[in-house]
Amino acid sequence: MLMWPKFNTPFEPTLFYWLGGISVFDREETIGAALWVYNPNEQLDRERIIKDFILTRFDHLSYRHRFLLFKILEDSLSQTDFDFLTQFEGDEDTNTYLAWDETEIDDPRGFFEDIYELASEMWKEDLDKANLEDKTTW
Repeated sequence: MLMWPKFNTPFEPTLFYWLGGISVFDREETIGAALWVYNPNEQLDRERIIKDFILTRFDHLSYRHRFLLFKILEDSLSQTDFDFLTQFEGDEDTNTYLAWDETEIDDPRGFFEDIYELASEMWKEDLDKANLEDKTTW
C-alpha cells in the first residue's frame, strides 16, 4: 500500500484533496489575500489558481501519489451526475473553508475539468510512468 511521505499512514486521497491548495482556514491574511485577487470564474485567473496554488501543493509527492490523485479526479469526472459543487462547501466542524465557497463558483465541474486538463499536461511524464507499473505492488 502506498503511504504518505514522511508518515506511516496509508495514502487514501479524496477528491477534496485537490482543493487543499485554496483552503484559507486560519490563513486568510496570507493565502487568502494571495488568492482573492483572482476570480475563479475567469479562465485566465482560474488557470493561475490551479497552476500556482493547487498543483504546486503536490510537488513533494511522488509520481505514484500524483497518479492516484489524478485517478480520483478522472473517476469523478467520468460520472455525469457527480455533484462537484459540494466540494466547495465549508465545514465548521472540520475547520474547512476555501477561498471561494459554493455560492461563488459558477461552474464547479468546469473548475475540476480545468484541474484535470492542466494536471494532464504538467504531470504527463509522471502519469505515463505510473501507468506502466503494476499498481498492486504499491
